Amino acid sequence: MKKVYTCFCTDVIHEGHLNLLREAAKYGEVTVGILSDEAMIKYNRFPTITIEERKQIVRDTGLARWVLIQNEIMYDEIIAELSPDYVIHGDNWCEGPERAIRENVLQNLAKYGGELIEIAYTCNERVRKIDDNIRERLSMPEYRRRRLRQLIKLCPVVKTIEVHSGLTGLIAEKTIVAHNGELDQFDAMWLSSLCDSTAKGKPDIELVDLSSRLRTIDDVMEVTTKPIILDGDTGGLVEHFVYNVRTLERMGVSAVIIEDKTGLKKNSLFGTDVVQTQDSIENFCNKIRAGKNAQRTEEFMIIARIESLILEKGQEDALQRAAAYVGAGADAIMIHSRQKSPEEIFEFCDRFRRQDKNTPLVVVPTSFNSVTEAELAQHGVNIVIYANQLTRSAFPAMQSTAVEILKNHRALEVDAKLMPFQEIITLIDDM
Repeated sequence: MKKVYTCFCTDVIHEGHLNLLREAAKYGEVTVGILSDEAMIKYNRFPTITIEERKQIVRDTGLARWVLIQNEIMYDEIIAELSPDYVIHGDNWCEGPERAIRENVLQNLAKYGGELIEIAYTCNERVRKIDDNIRERLSMPEYRRRRLRQLIKLCPVVKTIEVHSGLTGLIAEKTIVAHNGELDQFDAMWLSSLCDSTAKGKPDIELVDLSSRLRTIDDVMEVTTKPIILDGDTGGLVEHFVYNVRTLERMGVSAVIIEDKTGLKKNSLFGTDVVQTQDSIENFCNKIRAGKNAQRTEEFMIIARIESLILEKGQEDALQRAAAYVGAGADAIMIHSRQKSPEEIFEFCDRFRRQDKNTPLVVVPTSFNSVTEAELAQHGVNIVIYANQLTRSAFPAMQSTAVEILKNHRALEVDAKLMPFQEIITLIDDM
């Protein structure tokens, strides 16, 4: 019998999968690979059932001779192990980033004369509805809220990008690149108070209240599935913070980050150039405890942001606060710096990891932006937040366009810099 291989990255088996399996069986004995959780998230598919359950639904079709786990999104290892005569796949990977996977399969099969067979992708209203239902499930609060904790376990680094609207949420959700033989994408979204305020034309001094920010969260949630980390500024009064925790938790937000400062908020990147007051360890620990006591699920995370390095109080103060905040119940620690070099951050992370191996570390490499995610991961960082780059890239582009139109009294000169609206609206799903 010829050896046939196909791989699935799905939580359900619908008629399209069954059609592919029936076609595969015509060529020989079928082995089905189930993409591992770690590989699925690179494929923009987040599992909602366990890998054993995914294997079982394939076994239950009765159309697979063997079912195994494919640990990598590319096929190098699995083809080297099995040497299948045929690899079977739908023809829906000929365009876009997934084309890189197709090229990888062809290169591996060419080494020994294997053949790729592509089956017409099943596209009808029933299949579309099933796919939509899976996506809707991922957007539900109970699934979205817990996803950040899952990602921390699955990813070397959780890549998080700032969003401030439904459209920027879609950019974060749907931007996938093929690079160096891998598919890559953002894992989570950061709702920054700075960028939310800026988008509304307001100063970043906690002037935009939570009610307004909840509307932004709702706009993003309505069109995305990725987990959300909210910039909670100082958290406000303890009495208010406990209610806000429950509100965010109920909505499906995965985490809130609160900083250990008091008084009128000033952006951290001003450092000591403006008056900024750090809260006492005791007061901030009380706020963390109150928030943790208020939450109703295990999934929601309260992340403590330490401003000691920003305020030039040194490593000892930062490490003392980190230990105290973890002791008070903080689910992760965010350490911030405005230095151009990452050395200050590296020192904190290394020393923190010597005393705490498990608590997740969060870093925002805005000032020290030459550092790579891999370098940060080597120092124990779990979450990297690109905190304002979408806002900062949009503003000069829009301002330049406005200037050119005013100078020329027409739009012709800017046309070459503009994306056709037909391409923009491809991000937006039809209902």
